[in-house]
Amino acid sequence: MSLQIKVDDSRQIVDTRFEAFGCGSDIASIMVSNFDRFVWIKGKTLEEVLTIKNAEIAKHLRLPPVKLHCNMLAEDAIKSAVRDYKKKQSKANNAAGAAGETVKAGFH
Repeated sequence: MSLQIKVDDSRQIVDTRFEAFGCGSDIASIMVSNFDRFVWIKGKTLEEVLTIKNAEIAKHLRLPPVKLHCNMLAEDAIKSAVRDYKKKQSKANNAAGAAGETVKAGFH
């Protein structure tokens, strides 16, 4: 399961993309964070999405106990996407600072 995020200048997530392989519960867990009608990630700041817990995803999907590992993967994917974004942003800003440039973020 992987998740990509696009972040604007105010650190708000404006778009997402995901890729998941596995059972239906696995795919549904990451999809719930991706679709506009669920509004789990889009429109939220990086700090806000870090507060989303796997229990919220499981409750929303009504997953059976045997499938609870799927929503944990979705929470991990969200946190990993934010960590990756911050890491790449930090590298880009450090490089731009040395060169005196401004850097904008895209999909990471």
